[in-house]
Amino acid sequence: MSFLFDTTSDELQLEDSASASEPSFDCAPRSVASNPGSSRRSFFKMTVGGAVAGLVTATGIEFAAPRRVMAQSGLTSDAALQELMDGNRRFSTGNLTSFEHDLAMLKQKTVDKQEPFAAVLSCADSRVPVELLFDQTIGHIFVTRVAGNFAATEIIASLEYGAAVLGTKVILVLGHSNCGAVKATIQAKEVPGQISSLFSYIQPAVDQAGPNLEAATKANAKIQAALLRQSSTVISGLVKENKLKVVAGYYDLGTGVVSLLE
Repeated sequence: MSFLFDTTSDELQLEDSASASEPSFDCAPRSVASNPGSSRRSFFKMTVGGAVAGLVTATGIEFAAPRRVMAQSGLTSDAALQELMDGNRRFSTGNLTSFEHDLAMLKQKTVDKQEPFAAVLSCADSRVPVELLFDQTIGHIFVTRVAGNFAATEIIASLEYGAAVLGTKVILVLGHSNCGAVKATIQAKEVPGQISSLFSYIQPAVDQAGPNLEAATKANAKIQAALLRQSSTVISGLVKENKLKVVAGYYDLGTGVVSLLE
């Protein structure tokens, strides 16, 4: 019994057979053009591989790889991480290239399916526009967001889906300077509504790093990345097979630079 990914509808479908044959992939570089004479640059210079076919989780659920589109090719997890960091370098130096892509073509190619090359667990902070700060565009990054960028159950489930079904090759847990959720956890003041429910996830980082906001934010990102590597059978299995990389990073709001923490 297995669950197969339907590339035409972004859904998992039940299959009676024990396994499914792996489809052939065309990994050749492609360029986006509205007509044969177009001189637009290649859709994506450095891209990464599709999902791992036939990944079996601890529960016996099998995921078959989706067919690749332009956002993925056969590059490694290291190459996927390098693409993120190269994109951030372009962002922080004002040399963005993502706006040169043909957005009409991108929408047409991604309306029925998604195959992002990377996943980012980010804070919900409006000053952290993930695709923009990595100079990426439609269909490239699978983004999960929650104030304090912590790995709650629902976040882990989403990132498992991104890795096992959509084929992301790297997961980046991204903290940022002047994070309000971390600051509120440090202050431990009474807050309205359900805001305090965030604190328990971030408190281990405050206990480890103390009241320094930057140190606690960086510690939180590293702790959450470690939780993803250790608590998810899907993610840990891919990490052990060197098919997925999980790292922590820190985004400086003032400089626009993302630095890796491990």
